[in-house]
Amino acid sequence: MLDTVQQFFQRVLATPASGDDDAITPSLAVAALLAEVLRADYETDPRELAVLREVLARQFSLSPADVDALVTQAQQQVESAVDHFQYVSLLNERYDYAQRVDLIAAMWRLAYADEELAALEEHRIRRLADLLYVTHADFIRTKLAVKASLGLA
Repeated sequence: MLDTVQQFFQRVLATPASGDDDAITPSLAVAALLAEVLRADYETDPRELAVLREVLARQFSLSPADVDALVTQAQQQVESAVDHFQYVSLLNERYDYAQRVDLIAAMWRLAYADEELAALEEHRIRRLADLLYVTHADFIRTKLAVKASLGLA
């Protein structure tokens, strides 16, 4: 029994091989977390997809074709993922606090892209902010800043 548990944790915590196509990169981790926000309210608005593509293109300097491939890969990953651990752990290791706060701001821009915030979207962003160790004060501050920048009351 102990061997089975040990083997499970070794598989889960093992770092993927460098040639592995399913290796989680920072860009894929960001895209996957944004895709989680995108699908939180079970409705995908074209404006939300446009914001997702714009955020990824700008943050990672990607071509439109690369953005489309990344979004497709992220959506497939999110559909089969059991939890967010693999994404948030990578970003917590590689991103400093300011970068994680910027990611939360991007999530708010995505949630407000259709000019309405669903309770499920806010809940998902709150949960991801907790997992990314972003304080509640910065969670609220970024929400209000994004809302003001979009001219929403």
